[in-house]
Amino acid sequence: MGEPDGKQAKATLAATSWALLGLLSYEEEVSGYDLKKWIDWSVDLYYWSPSNSQIYTELKKLQSLGLVTSRIEHDEGTRTRRLYKITAAGLDAVTDWTNNAPVDPPVLKHSVLMRVTFGHLTSPARLKELLQEHVAYAEARHRKAVEDAEGAEAEPAWAYSVLALRWAAKYYAAEREFALELIKDIDEADALMQKAKGDSTKLRPTPGYWREIEKQVQAKRAAD
Repeated sequence: MGEPDGKQAKATLAATSWALLGLLSYEEEVSGYDLKKWIDWSVDLYYWSPSNSQIYTELKKLQSLGLVTSRIEHDEGTRTRRLYKITAAGLDAVTDWTNNAPVDPPVLKHSVLMRVTFGHLTSPARLKELLQEHVAYAEARHRKAVEDAEGAEAEPAWAYSVLALRWAAKYYAAEREFALELIKDIDEADALMQKAKGDSTKLRPTPGYWREIEKQVQAKRAAD
């Protein structure tokens, strides 16, 4: 049985596989451990970082599809490691994916913003603490993106990776500013709730009011 082409394999591959093939497209022979480190150094800043088990599961799948090959390398002692290399079919598949895959909208899963949404269940002080933690996280990620972009600039073959890393740096810088703005806005939101609450211990939205909002929004969209 011959190697499957990119179109046959495309429907069976997860995002992790495309990331691995993309990294292997530089045609360097590397281990799964090296790929994990490489992802943590680059892709993690603007996509995600799969676990080691995910990486090895996807590498096995890629090998079964004929998109990568592997071999065992023995060192001078008793240690061994498995090295992976992309095949011609794998390079064709990831090239086709890069050029022709549908552009999926990014999925934003912002746990901090979710907790701001339910701020009526906590206190302004606690929300500010959570946002300050997020500011520190964004600052750390911004520094990492800047440092990694500067480090990648030395290799011309990584020119496009540098662009992605620079974008990541701008993203985390903006994320920090958004969080700082939210911290300033919390007191205003709390004052509004306290004023509306009056002598009551809890402010509840008007039952079913969200349906009225939905109707208004739909009517506005229809008019546009």
